[in-house]
Amino acid sequence: MEFIDYYKVLGIDRSATTEDIKSAYRKLARKLHPDLNPDDKEANKKFQQLNEANEVLSDPEKRKKYDKYGKDWEHGEEYEKYRQSHQQQQRQSSAGGGSYGFSGEEFDNGNFSDFFESMFGRQRNRGQARFRGQDINANLNLTLNEAYKTHKQTFSINGKNLRITIPAGVEDGQVIKLAGQGGPGQNGGPNGDLYITFSVADTPQFKRTGNDLYAMQDIDLYTAVLGGEVMFTTMDGKVKLKIAAGTQNGTKVRLKGKGFPVYKKDGQYGDLFITLNVTLPVNLNEKQQKLFEELAKLSK
Repeated sequence: MEFIDYYKVLGIDRSATTEDIKSAYRKLARKLHPDLNPDDKEANKKFQQLNEANEVLSDPEKRKKYDKYGKDWEHGEEYEKYRQSHQQQQRQSSAGGGSYGFSGEEFDNGNFSDFFESMFGRQRNRGQARFRGQDINANLNLTLNEAYKTHKQTFSINGKNLRITIPAGVEDGQVIKLAGQGGPGQNGGPNGDLYITFSVADTPQFKRTGNDLYAMQDIDLYTAVLGGEVMFTTMDGKVKLKIAAGTQNGTKVRLKGKGFPVYKKDGQYGDLFITLNVTLPVNLNEKQQKLFEELAKLSK
């Protein structure tokens, strides 16, 4: 089996942080997505490898096993059990005993590949060849309001309806993998996987950046000068904004914890940043005009 270096696939060092992995994945996922390369088989193959690399390296436990066992990381526990059993048998056997075909030195040197091929390769070569099903890529469009809350959604893929739970906080361009939901395997082989790419559109009121939301709020000149309160509708209800006297146009107000939910982290939210837009009065009547003239004289 060809060895795929997941670090090279993502273009990162082995010392990369979780954020480095996340950033590299997003950048390449947008570049290699099948929608942008519909007739490029090589790009499609790289996209599948990219999703595999992200699935393994973004999970601390899987990454630890991958760093230790390489392409055979999924069988690491079997290897450790076999190694310990082998060493115990060697200690108990007489001189020259031990008939496993692997020396203690080979185990200590980390020669995993021969072990895995011996233990699992023979199973692959018996009888008729089994083939894994094809991976399938699909797109799912969500509104910002839909992405704000965990919900179930049904969509059709390959003639069958699939009902999935979409966690709150899913991001635009994010890809999730549904294991075994792709094309059927052949001769008893495993099914392929389904990769869903989410498209989440901003609304006229809210713009999203990461887990933070950005919005505008108009306030009249009198409230800006004298201070007061205005009502603002967030994504989960209305709140009162306190406006300080003398507020300038373009002032930004931060509402902590009123932003977007953090993906798969219950109770954690980003912040909401509101830019205040001071509106000037128009169509003044004669009395209002004179009052502004008086204010202008007083200010001088």
